[in-house]
Amino acid sequence: MRLAVILIAGAALSACGARTALEPVEGTNLPPAPYGEGARPDAEQLLELEALAAPERSVELRRRSEERADDPFDLPPE
Repeated sequence: MRLAVILIAGAALSACGARTALEPVEGTNLPPAPYGEGARPDAEQLLELEALAAPERSVELRRRSEERADDPFDLPPE
């Protein structure tokens, strides 16, 4: 008996899915496409990194030994 109820409930729930195309609610419009109508980027354009994503190195490497400046936050242990 319990198995029959479970099977009937499962069959009823599996039939609940809608099979029609999704449409916006009446009186509303679809949101705009993310890239406009015909301006879809290709794979190479999508893989290009922006300047903020991959910044160039702006730190000069030391070419010779130099004495470090005094660091006011480098305190001895208490």
